[in-house]
Amino acid sequence: MEIKHALRLRVESCIGTIIDVHKSVSDTWENEKILSQFERLRKAVNQMDMSQVSEQDVLLVEEATNALLNEFKGAFKDGHFGLIGETLQH
Repeated sequence: MEIKHALRLRVESCIGTIIDVHKSVSDTWENEKILSQFERLRKAVNQMDMSQVSEQDVLLVEEATNALLNEFKGAFKDGHFGLIGETLQH
C-alpha cells in the first residue's frame, strides 16, 4: 500500500474513532457543533495533499486520539456509556 494512502487511512481512522466516542456519549453530553466539526474534518482529510503530511504528523494525531480515549476510559469501564472494546487504545 502506498505510504501516503496508509497515512490518510490512519488519520481517517482516528477521526472515525473520535466521532464514534462522541456518538456514544452524546446522550449525556450532546453537542452537535463538535460532531459537525469532526464530520467536516473527516471530509477535509479526503481533500488533503498527503505529500505534505509526515509519519510524525500522523503519530501526533494518534497520540491525541489515545489521550482522548484515556480520558473516557473510566466512564466506559464503569458502563456509563456502554462498551466499545476491551482496550481503548487506537
